[in-house]
Formats: sequence, structure tokens, C-alpha cells
Amino acid sequence: MAGEVLSQEEVENLLNIMSMSEKKDAKPVATAADTKSVPLIPGMGGAIRGGAASSISSGSSWVHQEKIGPVNFKSPERVNREQMKTLQTMHEGFGRKFAAGLSAMLRTVIDVKLTSVDQLAYSEFIFGLDNPTCFNLLRAEPLEGNLILDINPSIIYPMIDRLLGGGREGTLVTRRPLTDIEQRLVLRITKLFLQELKHAWENVMDLDFEVIQTESNPQLIQIVPPNEVVVLLCFEVALTEVRGTINLCIPYNSFERIAGKLNTNAWTTYNKKQATPQSIKKISKSIRNVHVPLKVKLADAKIKMHELLQLRVGDIICTQKNVNTPLLISVKGIPKYWGRPGTYKGYTAVQIDETIDDPTDIIAQE
Repeated sequence: MAGEVLSQEEVENLLNIMSMSEKKDAKPVATAADTKSVPLIPGMGGAIRGGAASSISSGSSWVHQEKIGPVNFKSPERVNREQMKTLQTMHEGFGRKFAAGLSAMLRTVIDVKLTSVDQLAYSEFIFGLDNPTCFNLLRAEPLEGNLILDINPSIIYPMIDRLLGGGREGTLVTRRPLTDIEQRLVLRITKLFLQELKHAWENVMDLDFEVIQTESNPQLIQIVPPNEVVVLLCFEVALTEVRGTINLCIPYNSFERIAGKLNTNAWTTYNKKQATPQSIKKISKSIRNVHVPLKVKLADAKIKMHELLQLRVGDIICTQKNVNTPLLISVKGIPKYWGRPGTYKGYTAVQIDETIDDPTDIIAQE
């Protein structure tokens, strides 16, 4: 080999190959002259031939390499990205609606945010929950199978405390199952959740949600096989300084037959649209005769227990509210107006003096 000399044709082929290696995006092309002059070296894809191959390493930048990515066969992705994006958009709007309704129910400012939308195995979801917890089994007609609504104890007990008249001070979270009375109180929250969830899904399909069972141990209920893919929507709920999570678990086989409706082209975004004069007129006509509850708050008073036991008919309870102080008028639990009491045609009445534009601060003070 030491005494061999390359011909002029072989030298030109070598120079051509070296110039091609300096171009990052260039692919090797074997010419007819290359094929005739030098033999093919196996395993190099016909790119390097003869003595030129001995001076070029197999790791050259021009050698074509296939891109290989990892595939997890244990947890396949059965919901495509477009459908996941649609679910995310739907439930982001749902979170804002649920936060407004929950703030009115608990009479304090509640913040609800959708933090993640993932697909995972059902066993991974179950093993990630606390025990005990507030584990609700749901039915969503006409979908097949069942759904799961899990409310973390770190947020459910402060909500219960607020429903029972508790103040702003923190509540000690205890690790115990809910009592029967507490379950009935939580049912009010879950019904509000399902009511807003129905509105979020109405652009895809009309669903009727119902709580069919409530458990404290999540491992006692198995709605699908452990390896079945589920979609997990995680909401973060903030109540004053307390934070917790609400998880909504939807098995893929429940909405598999309507998965095509979750594509962007076939779904109307769950957002507010620009109002038109025709739509305003139509909505105004449809809600003109709707009855809504209106309440006027006169005053609050605190008395001691022995004074409460001694109350008799005709006793007078004094409040700290001045007679000229405006009264708070709420519509469906949300502060809307300030007014003053009086009479009108022999009936007790209230006159509206001022409109409340932002009820957030008033709700926080209640």
C-alpha cells in the first residue's frame, strides 16, 4: 500500500468528497465516474469508494442519520394535540365561570385556574390522590361509563367552614373522611361545578351530569382497567391564603365516539362573541319575564348565648347600623345596588340609589 500512487481521477474524486463534507445540508451523490473508477465499500451507502474511504471517518457530517425518538408503549397518546388544546380552551372558560359562582356561594373571592391537561394511565391517577379525599363518581348522559371528580381535603374543609359561617382565619385540615352533614354541604359545591361544566360542554354535546356515589378512599372505585388512558384536568382553587386542587378525570372510552367533535374545525370556542343588535334583541326578549331572587340586607347583630335564650316576643334587638346607612341589595346572591327602605302603596319597599359596578370588595367584606 505504501508504494501505490493515486491516479489523477482518484485524486479528483477525493477532493470532491472532502468539499461535500464541508456542506452541512448537502447529501452525497455518486457519479457515474465514481462508480467506474473505484469499488464500493459495504455499509457506507455508496457514498465513499476505494482509497478515498480510508481517510474519511464514518461520523462525517454529510452521512445521513435517521431521527429516532422514544416511544412509551405502556402509556400511548390516544388523544391528539388538537383535541387536547380544545379541552384546555373549553375548561379555561369553565374555570372562570365556576370561580364567579363559587365566590357568590361562599361570599368571598375565589380564584380557579386550569393548571394542566394531561393524559395518563388510570392507575397513575389513582395512586397520586390523597387518602382520604372527596372522591365523587359521576354519570354524564349520554356518554358511556363514568367520570371522577376529586376535591382535595386541603381546600374542601375551608370551603365547608365557610359554608358554616367561618371567618377568614385559617382552618386546620384534618385527615379524616367527610361526615354525612359535610357530604351534604359538599354536594352544593359539586352541583355548582357540574352546572357550569354542562355549560362548558354544550357547544360539543348536551350532557346531564349526576353524582351517583361519594367515597373517601379512591382505591375502592375502579371505573376502567388500570392501564386505560384517561384525560386529567387539574384546577387550582385559591380561597384567601388557602390553596388546593380539584381534579376531573375523563376516561378516553367515555368520549371516544364524540372525539371528532373536539377538533377545532367542528367546535365553537367557549368564549364570548361580539354581540350584534339582533342577538341583543333576541336575548332581551327571552329573559324579559324571567324571575330572579332579590334580597335586601337590613342589618347584622351579635348577641350572647344567654341573651338569645332569654328572648321573648316583643323584645327589641339593637344593631350597630345607622338608620340612614344605605342597604345592600343583592340579585341572586351577588351585590348589585345600594338603596334605602320605605313604603309604596301600602307595601314595604326599597328605593335604589346607586349601582355597584364591582362587587368583589363587598363580597370580601361579607
